[in-house]
Amino acid sequence: MPATVKTLCPYCGVGCGLELVQQKVRGDRQHPSSQGMICVKGGTIMESVTRDRLLYPMMRDSLEGEFQRVSWDQALDRIVERIQVVRSHHGADGICVYGSGQFQTEDYYVAQKLLKGCLGTNNFDANSRLCMSSAVSGYIASFGSDGPPCCYDDLEATNLAVIVGSNTAECHPIIFNRLRKHHKSRDDVRLIVIDPRYTPTAEAADLHLAIAPGSDIALFHGIAHLLHQWQALDHAFIAQHTQGWADLLTILQAYPPPHVANLCQISTDDLHTAARWWQESDRVLSLWSMGINQSVQGTAKVQSLINLHLMTGQIGKDGAGPFSLTGQPNAMGGREAGGLAHLLPGYRLVSNSEHRAEVEQFWGLPPGAISSQPGHAIWDMIRALEQDQVGLFWIAATNPAVSLPDLDRVNRALRRSPLTVYQEAYHPTETTAFAHILLPATQWSEKTGVMTNSERVVTLCPAFQPPLGEARDDWQIFAEVGKRLGYADFFPFQNSSDVYAEFARLTHGRPCDQSGISHHALTDRPIQWPCPAGTAPRSHGLRLYRDHQFPTPDRRARFGLAHHHGLHEPPNSEYPLIATTGRLYGHWHTMTRTGRIAKIQKMHPEPLLEIHPRAAAARQINDGDRVEIRSRRGKIILPAKVTKAISPQVVFVPMHWGALWADNAAANALTDPAACPISKQPELKACAVQVTNISLIPARCSGEVVASHADSQE
Repeated sequence: MPATVKTLCPYCGVGCGLELVQQKVRGDRQHPSSQGMICVKGGTIMESVTRDRLLYPMMRDSLEGEFQRVSWDQALDRIVERIQVVRSHHGADGICVYGSGQFQTEDYYVAQKLLKGCLGTNNFDANSRLCMSSAVSGYIASFGSDGPPCCYDDLEATNLAVIVGSNTAECHPIIFNRLRKHHKSRDDVRLIVIDPRYTPTAEAADLHLAIAPGSDIALFHGIAHLLHQWQALDHAFIAQHTQGWADLLTILQAYPPPHVANLCQISTDDLHTAARWWQESDRVLSLWSMGINQSVQGTAKVQSLINLHLMTGQIGKDGAGPFSLTGQPNAMGGREAGGLAHLLPGYRLVSNSEHRAEVEQFWGLPPGAISSQPGHAIWDMIRALEQDQVGLFWIAATNPAVSLPDLDRVNRALRRSPLTVYQEAYHPTETTAFAHILLPATQWSEKTGVMTNSERVVTLCPAFQPPLGEARDDWQIFAEVGKRLGYADFFPFQNSSDVYAEFARLTHGRPCDQSGISHHALTDRPIQWPCPAGTAPRSHGLRLYRDHQFPTPDRRARFGLAHHHGLHEPPNSEYPLIATTGRLYGHWHTMTRTGRIAKIQKMHPEPLLEIHPRAAAARQINDGDRVEIRSRRGKIILPAKVTKAISPQVVFVPMHWGALWADNAAANALTDPAACPISKQPELKACAVQVTNISLIPARCSGEVVASHADSQE
């Protein structure tokens, strides 16, 4: 290992720069995004690298059998043979691959070339579908393209920050630290936090709106209604740079303050305050995450928030704009590389014939080689498994047996797969139980590639340790399968630098243009896109749409036109409470890494249920009592934490614990698989539940943490 290594934290989408000096981790003060700050997850990352690793390929004939160590040739030959059988009997769409925001961009890109190019199926999806796909579809619908228009410099330039559906202080702590420092240092800077929970983020707010779950669109329309009533609009911007204002105005008439206050369960005074502050601020920055995206109206919620920016001209300038906070370290890179079932590399769409033709020509494929039909999103894959339409299911760097909604149904579907390949760095995970072939993958510290963070900053992550056992890079595995299938000419790459160079060329002229970026250029510093070839690279401060020209046919942004429809699964007499899920500060996703770190385990020793004193009293629940939380799909058992930091009609369950870490504690045993029809993102943030005190029933506490083995990355 070199004396000093600069790399990127492999956890959330903040994209913090790390510096390793003699195996010790510290923040990289030169990294433009994090400026030397790190959280507990980044600071302890080295403690998990070598623990419980999958070291060798393994196979078994059935889910009831034992895994046996095999050679790479044996494992790859079986995969290739199965792909050929599936293609001949079911067609290419009988193959499904489910990847991860843990991939580096090179991994994503090679997988797209194999699946969407060589094999002719768009059935590649990633766990970013669970966190960011509504942001993608909202940006595309409003602006004509994906891509957050803001950058982290806006955190220090805004005079009104509106955080919606994001516990930023715990889930994106370094972003929050930058914003909070600016907020505390300036009397003219205000912070609004919109969240049913009184989180550490809400504690810092000047105004906390504890809205009812699912009422976001009503709130945004209520603010818009008042802004129009007060004539607090940018009429010139609306007239010159938008489309659909008259139709939106008709919708807004249905959202007067008393009605909105009732729908959102907030006061009209607080609604007026939020609208007044937006009116008075010339630099409004909105930030959101899963609380907006994970909804049957996810795309509409994103567009309704963007509407506020468009009607007041709050975009394309310092300190202003709608800013989606990415969940995973390279979910952005995955979007750039086409890593969802409806995307192609370079912010292109499968459904767009010109986009398909551009990629076909670049890859040297005949016209029509890329299917015009979007592939299966992950829940479509689950349904296809249920209907025996999948001949090969290939999972990589993610843990769907914990992270998907309606886990009982998911697990039944996974058992139907005739052959499941699981490509992972750790062993076991909950998903291991459903695999026939295990492929050992390298992880952070052992592979070289790039990742893009929430503000479009691309950072090189170099390998500084040798792979453990026989682990291989994800892109190498995909490329080797392609070669064995007869597509060697499509995968001439000698290293990941070659892969990225090809991908970067394919982005030329696209909104996410990275044709001026290379591994070599990134050795000096991170680079923010767009960075076309021939331009001087910049590491930060680039904002999109400064000229107010949008990548739509008429160069105008579109107002989103949707009404509030409320929750897909509202409470009723049988299931009177709404359960919401989320992260805790120290853990991340399903605990693959953080579950192995003693400091974090001590910080969060067991799962819990947050419940308001009023709801607890009605059920005779005291702090620490064992409670059963039951939805229409399943149940879990957790210790109760009685707290006023949550609305009386809402309970909170952390998402991290799967069956390898605690008994009957998986939050997604409860959650609803219903999804936004546009983004296909499930409604993971809200489902109707009943809560019962079972502490007097003799039984083992099912929320008690058990053997520390594994999870994965989403």
